Amino acid sequence: QVQLVESGGGLVQVGGSLRLSCAASRSIFSIYTMGWYRQASGKQRELVSTITIGGTTNYADSVKGRFTIARDNAKNTVTLQMNSLKPEDTAVYYCNAKNGFAYEFWGQGTQVAVSS
Repeated sequence: QVQLVESGGGLVQVGGSLRLSCAASRSIFSIYTMGWYRQASGKQRELVSTITIGGTTNYADSVKGRFTIARDNAKNTVTLQMNSLKPEDTAVYYCNAKNGFAYEFWGQGTQVAVSS
């Protein structure tokens, strides 16, 4: 069992930056995949980025080159650095922890709003 708490969301202008953080209630050393998803109003939840236990990263095409995911296993956190933000990035961002079919946990989400 793990609880995930996101923080760092807020309002930002086009081209600005935000850094989202996800704090886990226990060690994430054994969690195979940590990631971020987002859900815009009226749209389906979509993958933003993931990072595996070995450090392999994956990004949605829409955020490649602008977002960077990282995990700090010692601090039980995963972050998402978001640069060059666009209005299309406006969404609720959710932290995710997954070990194949063993378990999957979600945070409550943090709102990101990019104004033009």
